[in-house]
Amino acid sequence: MCLFLLESGFFGLTPEYRQVLFTQIHDLVYHGGGGFIHSEIYNMPVWMRRFHIGKINEHIEKQNEEQRKAEGNEQLGDGDKIHKPNVSPSNTYNF
Repeated sequence: MCLFLLESGFFGLTPEYRQVLFTQIHDLVYHGGGGFIHSEIYNMPVWMRRFHIGKINEHIEKQNEEQRKAEGNEQLGDGDKIHKPNVSPSNTYNF
């Protein structure tokens, strides 16, 4: 009797892992600033994909923090306040 290894349960990626892989590919192509192409990411080692995704996340979090700080500084100042002109009213017009 001849046993074949074709009865193995692994013939490709599981649906769950495919979803993770394609999400990583999309995120790196879309948010990578044009630095990556699909085939490059698909063939990239997992640890390297995770590294690049982590760096992009750090960059976006840093930008969000700077945006929150800038919005906080605007609210502390009186930038939204409207000031009246410093002119004293008069009943007579001087021509």
